[in-house]
Amino acid sequence: MTDGPHDDREGRPAPPPAAPSCNDLAYAEIKHRVITCVYRPGECLSEAAVSAELGYGRTPVHQAFIRLKRDGLVDVLARKGILVRPISLDEVLDIASVRLVNETYCVRLAVERATPRDIAELEQNVTQAGEAARACDIARLMLLDRRFHQVIATGAGNPILAEVLAHLHDRSLRVWFMSLRDAEHHRRVIEEHHAIVAAMRARNPDAAEQAMRAHIAGYRGNIIRQL
Repeated sequence: MTDGPHDDREGRPAPPPAAPSCNDLAYAEIKHRVITCVYRPGECLSEAAVSAELGYGRTPVHQAFIRLKRDGLVDVLARKGILVRPISLDEVLDIASVRLVNETYCVRLAVERATPRDIAELEQNVTQAGEAARACDIARLMLLDRRFHQVIATGAGNPILAEVLAHLHDRSLRVWFMSLRDAEHHRRVIEEHHAIVAAMRARNPDAAEQAMRAHIAGYRGNIIRQL
């Protein structure tokens, strides 16, 4: 534990990112279509049809579906193709319960360890989410929501916890997309995010935990209404 925020990354320029491979591009495109329900829950897909539709070779598409199976988004059925996994209310509520335990702990760590740069990014994220909500840009709202939680997970300074939360968030993305269709829910999410950031800026772990707990409870309640 430390007495205040720290970041060994400060002042160290990151190396330029490597160009994404064809496998990575195919994975990202297919995953986006699953998350945004272009490929609907319960729909059967074929690798050949997806390959022709997106213009990728069969190998990148095949590898993408293997990764999506690990993400819990599809099932690979022998001789039947690819099944986009239906959304199960029980599974979603289980994920919400695990998020509640882990993200409240995570935000307490982030209050102590997040850098001013992290908090500034969170504040900018909330501003951008407001713009996306006014434009009814649901896909952008979903990505901003995920990034918001990623920044907190990274700022907590525990890579194992961040990895656990990244997996939970991947499993939640389709449901986030559906839940964010509700315009009133947009407003509540932005207010909840603002409360979390305010508590982090004040370095108040109890207030941050309470705000995160309210945020996940709101998400859970909205999902129950949607499904």
